[in-house]
Amino acid sequence: MRFHLTPEQEQRGSHHMADAGESTTDRKEKIDRFTGDLASADSKNEVLEAIGNLLGVSAPVGSPSTLDAIAQRYKSQADNAADVQDRVEKVAASGLPSVWVGSTGAKAAEVVAAAGRSAEQMAEAFRKASKALYDLCDALTSAQSKDGDGREQLQKARTMLGGDDGFFDDMVETDDEEADRKRAQDIAGTGANLLYAAAQEADDAARAAARELNKYAAEARAGHMHTDNISAADRLVLADVGVFGGPQEQNELLTADDLERSGRFMEKMNAQDEARFERMLADAKTPQERAYLVKALAAGYDVDEVGQFRDKIHGKDPYWLQQHLTPIVTAGDSKVDEGLNPDGSNRNTDYQWFGDEKWSQEGNTCVPSSTVTARAMVDPLYALELTGGPSGQENDPDAFRHRLHDEQLRLHEEGDGDYLHWWSDVPDGMDSDGQNEIANDEISPHTGSKYEYQQIRGADERRDVLPDIEKSVAEGKPVPFEVEGHDKDGRVGHQMMVIGQEGDMLQIYNPWGQTTWVSEDDFVNGHMDKASDSRMPDAYAVHLPADR
Repeated sequence: MRFHLTPEQEQRGSHHMADAGESTTDRKEKIDRFTGDLASADSKNEVLEAIGNLLGVSAPVGSPSTLDAIAQRYKSQADNAADVQDRVEKVAASGLPSVWVGSTGAKAAEVVAAAGRSAEQMAEAFRKASKALYDLCDALTSAQSKDGDGREQLQKARTMLGGDDGFFDDMVETDDEEADRKRAQDIAGTGANLLYAAAQEADDAARAAARELNKYAAEARAGHMHTDNISAADRLVLADVGVFGGPQEQNELLTADDLERSGRFMEKMNAQDEARFERMLADAKTPQERAYLVKALAAGYDVDEVGQFRDKIHGKDPYWLQQHLTPIVTAGDSKVDEGLNPDGSNRNTDYQWFGDEKWSQEGNTCVPSSTVTARAMVDPLYALELTGGPSGQENDPDAFRHRLHDEQLRLHEEGDGDYLHWWSDVPDGMDSDGQNEIANDEISPHTGSKYEYQQIRGADERRDVLPDIEKSVAEGKPVPFEVEGHDKDGRVGHQMMVIGQEGDMLQIYNPWGQTTWVSEDDFVNGHMDKASDSRMPDAYAVHLPADR
């Protein structure tokens, strides 16, 4: 998806979604704690203290009228984008000279097709962003109303009780005083419940809006490539290129991170390297070949290394390029809910193949195996070493399996992984330090983001981390996470990767060689068995990319 939200629009939208001083989770935790204090209070002063604490929790913040105005503006921009799309389609229909090329070999037809898709998706993005903000506006209005009603009830209860009792007054409570206190507690309890419902409603709405807006901001793809070394038309075409084998919209070859990093690296090139790289792009035989060269640059390789890579892939067809350079392709029907297998896993699971061999682990190497695949997703030179061998020209699945096995063992050693016993050579898992170390050694150099380990033992912690996960994968940065559970032999642990997000669904790569989709609620509420099996339902830790 390619469109542009201005920094001002992004800033305004986010400013009116949440209070930077106190998170919505903090509010809910405080309200829940003080509500418990209220319920257990057995004296007038304890009730008054609990009411005071509840009233001290900040109300849902934000301006519904401002959100409404921004939503209206986005809707207007969606209508404008639709008009642009109509005009672009008329240009495409009128016929274009096939000999016209841009500075990187993008033919006019490619440019017009990319512009048409960009306009269509821009209109869709602004419509969805507008809806997200309208929904947030409505939810915030409702939450603020609930919160106001709750505070009225709390104030009423406090007025009923009057001022604090003195020391001696508080020592003895008559039957009438006890009855008054309990009536006030009931009224205050109703108010506290309204405060919590308001905080929950605002929390859910803010997360949903942040998820949508973060995704659209990351998918303003051509705008991420800040360089004058290639034309705006060619940048548009590069951002539009899809991986062979799946719907273009779900398999865009260059991520937002790829486009940003490649543009930055182009700006640093000397004149000679700039000319060499532009010639490689201009000589590319397909849009996919051209995009993989840009992806190689984004992965941190210099022009000499990109040139050697180019010699290995030059002239290859899109299917060969996908097989050798992109380990994971998303199928068009991958999100269809086909129910569950007896072991709790999703029936709709797609295996990821090189020939007749899967991108899968051997033995208990889930951490190094998921890390190998994640690096191959962001580093096409590494992917080609695994699939094509030293020459880059091999097409032998058995040789690929041997190289993949060796890499899994290399990373297991790199992360100081465990073995079954001290004289064994059979891998048996890896601790969190090792997990984070190999993510930073193998993936980070090719995305520019360092991984930071974070435990997420409870539902609120998982919910809190979701916006960061979704922002990372929208930018093109895989996010490793750990799951656990128990079987007849005790605790079972496993690592998987979040690699994509659409709406409230997360795409999961399991190093058993498969991908599937789970919901945000599945991730939060202990149903990650859908991506693995019934032994491992709970996500308990995540490795989050943080910008360096």
